[in-house]
Amino acid sequence: MQHATYEDAALIMKLYDLRREEKLRTAREWFQKEFKASTVREFEERCPMGSEENAYVRMVASYWEMAASFLVQEIVHEELFFTSNGELLGVWERLKPIAEDMRKAYSNPLMYKNLEKAAERHKAWLQQRAPGAYEAMQARMKPRR
Repeated sequence: MQHATYEDAALIMKLYDLRREEKLRTAREWFQKEFKASTVREFEERCPMGSEENAYVRMVASYWEMAASFLVQEIVHEELFFTSNGELLGVWERLKPIAEDMRKAYSNPLMYKNLEKAAERHKAWLQQRAPGAYEAMQARMKPRR
């Protein structure tokens, strides 16, 4: 893999700046602490359409889906992307239990696909460089579910 460029770094910084937007920051904090749906039904009960919670999930998921698309489409340097954030992987871990059913429920097989692909690549990258780190993250997240 070639070296990261200043353009790659600028994109990473822009993504970071977007994460600092007040409403998205609030949504990310809520998502980390409160999002616990393991089925579509549970998601729809806990985060009904039109609710603030539903908006938070959509904000977090769409932000990371967008950021993941840059990685999947090779617009941003993979190593730089992975070394500068770990949140994407945590977001995917929370959405993974409902992703396939959400795709079916909303008749959208593409829903969260970039996020899923990026998370799988991040997981493999992490396993090579820090064996056990992924499993440790999963263990830390498990009691929250």
